[in-house]
Amino acid sequence: MNVLLDTNVLSEPLRELPDPAVMAQLESEEHVLHTASVVIHELSYGIHRLPSGRKQQRLNSYLQGLLTSGLTVLPYDGKAALWHGEQRARLDARGLRPPFADGQIAAIAATQALVVVTRNTADFEAFEGLDVLNWFSLS
Repeated sequence: MNVLLDTNVLSEPLRELPDPAVMAQLESEEHVLHTASVVIHELSYGIHRLPSGRKQQRLNSYLQGLLTSGLTVLPYDGKAALWHGEQRARLDARGLRPPFADGQIAAIAATQALVVVTRNTADFEAFEGLDVLNWFSLS
């Protein structure tokens, strides 16, 4: 399965007790793993908000490792922007205003025919034409 990993999935290996189901899926050869440039931004932003020290260094090292691991990082391009704009207008007309970053992630996944893997499935449910999966619910 071709999947786009959300921030909470990519950061799971850093937890003291990572979810075994998520770890099994990440290590499985059943999936082709991708993420979005927006997710990399969220990770980087979180790291740079921390005070300088060992934790920040460990997290930055992890992020750099992700970037050199072969994980495909997909951009928010023109096709994604058009999809996102249409979805945003549709949702706005219904009084829904999902976070902009979630819309960008959804747009990248939808235009690349990828399944979004996230713990926060509710953040993506209002988008049309998007498949969402929660590996955390497998444990």
